[in-house]
Amino acid sequence: MAPPKENVSLLFKLYCLTVMTLVAATYTVALRYTRIAETELYFATTAVCITEVIKLFLSVGILAKETGSLGRLMTSLRENILGSPKELLKLSVPSVVYAVQNNMAFLALSNLDAAVYQVTYQLKIPCTALCTVLMLNRSLSKLQWFSVFMLCGGVTLVQWKPAQVTKVQMEQNPWLGFGAIAIAVLCSGFAGVYFEKVLKSSNTSLWVRNIQMYLSGIVVTFVGVCMSEGAQVLERGFFYGYTYYVGFVILLASVGGLYTSVVVKYTDNIMKGFSAAAAIVLSTVASVMLFGLQITLSFALGALLVCISIYLYGLPRQDTTKIQPSLETVSSKEKLINM
Repeated sequence: MAPPKENVSLLFKLYCLTVMTLVAATYTVALRYTRIAETELYFATTAVCITEVIKLFLSVGILAKETGSLGRLMTSLRENILGSPKELLKLSVPSVVYAVQNNMAFLALSNLDAAVYQVTYQLKIPCTALCTVLMLNRSLSKLQWFSVFMLCGGVTLVQWKPAQVTKVQMEQNPWLGFGAIAIAVLCSGFAGVYFEKVLKSSNTSLWVRNIQMYLSGIVVTFVGVCMSEGAQVLERGFFYGYTYYVGFVILLASVGGLYTSVVVKYTDNIMKGFSAAAAIVLSTVASVMLFGLQITLSFALGALLVCISIYLYGLPRQDTTKIQPSLETVSSKEKLINM
């Protein structure tokens, strides 16, 4: 059954993108503050796990408002959660893939210079665009492809930090690092577009889909806590080092996660990437004012490229609120570049 077309105004899409960008920028600055200002550093893995729990409860609350009564809410949860193990398994895929991505990114950073890592990891932006074309049967114009690679370059320059000589020498395996970064890039593109495909391929409520994904997310992140910091958590406690500021960071991450799903549902993953790039620029500017970070020429040039790429990609293009039907007559070349 084809999903019904949902009429969403341009103003609503802009609102969601703007809020998502501002929340992400605020989250980055607040997170940095909690990691440098707190005397007793909290466990980051526990914060991620709690974020998933909060997103789950928020989604249940919004679904309750959407259904209109407790009875209909319970019926929806029973049918879509308890009665749909296959759907739960389907939505566990992004959580598992994101977990793999994070571990591969850590492995890559351990085996590559920071500068090399910064450049290669931004390949997740064009990789997401490629997954969008291949998995959603969507086409991008030459200008849009150009803007995607411009964004990739802009983000690289914004985050660029010259290599510094350190006294500590680490044994690195560049081939292992490049292999790990390749897997991380592919995971990033695949997981985001896979979730978008699931959202837009059925008429199931967005909040039901979120609940399905966050349930698996809680399991995956809790396993991450046990594997990475289990002994320390048992010794010091799950909420060790938590303050009101840490709670604020977790709340921002939770709200940002919900807005991200709305953006993916009603725009696409590429726009989500552009929003994330804008958030990086905004958070860096805020860091200049709050933490005394120095603006560099590479940052200024990168910020300019990000702004131009956002403008170019935002020029009139095809509707991305739904998946385009697959046409056997369309060649692979036409799918990659729509003349």
